[in-house]
Formats: sequence, C-alpha cells, structure tokens
Amino acid sequence: MSDAFLLSLAGISATLLGTFTLGVFFYLDSSRHHERGTGAAADRYMRSGARWVFAAYSLPLFVPLVVAGVGPRWAAASFALLGTALVAATVDTSRRITAKGATHMSPSVTVNEIATTVLVLLLVALPWAAGGWLPRPSAFVPSLLIALVAAFTSTATFVMYSFDRADDEAADTAERRSTEAG
Repeated sequence: MSDAFLLSLAGISATLLGTFTLGVFFYLDSSRHHERGTGAAADRYMRSGARWVFAAYSLPLFVPLVVAGVGPRWAAASFALLGTALVAATVDTSRRITAKGATHMSPSVTVNEIATTVLVLLLVALPWAAGGWLPRPSAFVPSLLIALVAAFTSTATFVMYSFDRADDEAADTAERRSTEAG
C-alpha cells in the first residue's frame, strides 16, 4: 500500500472531521439546541453520537499517518487502541438511543445506529482476520474505508435529523400561532 494513498485517506478524513466539528459548533450555537423540546436523553444521545463520529474519523486519520511515519507495529497498536475507543463509543450510543426520552429520534437515526454498530464490529475484526497478529498496512485499508463511510453516513444522518427537527419546530410554531390567534 502506497504512503500517498494512505496520506490521501488521512487528508479526506481530516477534512470531513473538520467539517463535522464546524457543524457541531453551529448546532450547539443554534436556537434549535436551546429551545424547549430538546429532551435531556436526546441531548445526551447527540453528545454521545458526536463522540462516536470523532472516534470513527480518527481511525482513517491517525492509522495511515502512523503507518507512513513509524511502521506497521505502531499502526497495529494505534488501530487496536482507536478501534477499542470506537467500540466503547458504539456501546455508549447504543445504550443512549434506547434510553427513555431518546425514543423520539427519527427512524433514520435508529437505522443508522444499527448499521454503524454492524459496521464497527466488521471493521474492528477485519485487519486481524486478514493479517493475523501483525497485519500488513494493506490489511487496514478496508477497515479504514468502512470507518470513513460509517462516519460520513452518521454525519449526514446528524445533518438530516437537524433539518427534520427544524421542520417539526416550524410546524409547531405555526400551529401554536394559529391556536393563539383563533
């Protein structure tokens, strides 16, 4: 596996991570985050989901840099460490989406949660299944691509969920105004 490919993968991940980070800051600063109707359980799930996305983007960001910089042994160690963090984040988001008060999340959030849980199990096991205890750098590539895709779909789901909430809040506001006027 060429260093140029791995560094390009890291660059793509860094760009998407930066974009997601900006989106989170805009969401936190938005009136939708501060208005009534944002339940504590849903808010905790959103924070947990943001941690998950950071962990998912960290795999294709840091592992290629480690492979290119210090070699396969450290890459395997960094993949194991970041993979463990991603599994822990997956357990946390799965636990939080089932919490009372978080069940009003959109169906797309639930489907994304199930799909990414399956993908995380697959991506964590793949390098070790393909390359043994010390996988070749090329054995990490499918997992890194899966992590990138899973993080991107979670980012897209977060954006669409925010749009759906904005539409619901606009409809609630219009309904409240018509009730108050009538």
